[in-house]
Amino acid sequence: MTSLPKRRFLGLSLLLAGLGFAGGVLAQTYPSKPVTLMVPYPAGGLSDVIARTVNTALAKHLGQPVVVENLGGVSGALAAQKVLNAPADGYQIFQGSPNELILSPLANSAVKFKSEDFRLVQLVAVAPMAVLARGDLPVSNGDELVAYASQAAREQKPLTYASVGPGSFYHLMGEHLSKLVGVPMTHVPYKGAAPALQDLMGSQVDIFITPFGKPQLEMAQQGRLKFVATLSPERLDHLKNVPTLNESKALKGFVFNIWTGYFVKKDTPEPVVQALHKALSETLGDAAMRASLEAQSQFVSKPLSLAEAARYYSEGTAQFRAIAKSIQLQPQ
Repeated sequence: MTSLPKRRFLGLSLLLAGLGFAGGVLAQTYPSKPVTLMVPYPAGGLSDVIARTVNTALAKHLGQPVVVENLGGVSGALAAQKVLNAPADGYQIFQGSPNELILSPLANSAVKFKSEDFRLVQLVAVAPMAVLARGDLPVSNGDELVAYASQAAREQKPLTYASVGPGSFYHLMGEHLSKLVGVPMTHVPYKGAAPALQDLMGSQVDIFITPFGKPQLEMAQQGRLKFVATLSPERLDHLKNVPTLNESKALKGFVFNIWTGYFVKKDTPEPVVQALHKALSETLGDAAMRASLEAQSQFVSKPLSLAEAARYYSEGTAQFRAIAKSIQLQPQ
């Protein structure tokens, strides 16, 4: 009677030992083939530029090629779902931001995943944001913007603001700003940043709250659009002449940025996550990669521990869900 429990105990011990051995093997063998970096937007945009800047350095530290795959659609959720449908083995990495993983499930009833279905392995870059305006909009700071929007609303001609789609980060920022100052504005959604910028330069829309890089700075220098204010806590070194919304009386504390991180499915084996985390952390120290991203006005993140990454993602999710609730964002 006593031998059966012993056999069971021995069997369980062997099983656990086997699992531990398997985890060790995974850590030693991952990756043993090329890794796919899934980008949730078409080639040519800022997300694609980031991916094709990071992938070469990441491949060096992983010891395997990192292949960029672009798959746009459903505000980035199409690519995210493809990663969820793949095996949880670390060979499909998702390049994500709050747009796809936090806001898309809140805004689109067709999106069935939750933010918690993904695990942030490492933060890569943080992009500053700005209020861009048509070149002839007669405002040059946050308070003037609010005053102009108030006057336009009184004249039954509400200020228009662009976004890359309902429920996108840019939509959330415009609606949040409108609600904070108590001034109605009209949302004009676009399929992407390129057509939004095109209409902004053509004075078809008044403002666009968006990340920016070298192309937008050049457009401003040419007088095709203007920087009204940034959403940074303090003035940026390369835009000292542009105020922050945080300096204004009406929008003090309106401080936001948008980040890019690399994600895997939440149930990816821990040894694989640790190996990928190590490679990404080393990649962040690559001088050529850092210089290339900084040239695109991206601030390269300092490496986060896995615990810090989990906390960063959790806090970001809570922050944007609270804003979505405050503006009564409904899935469509």
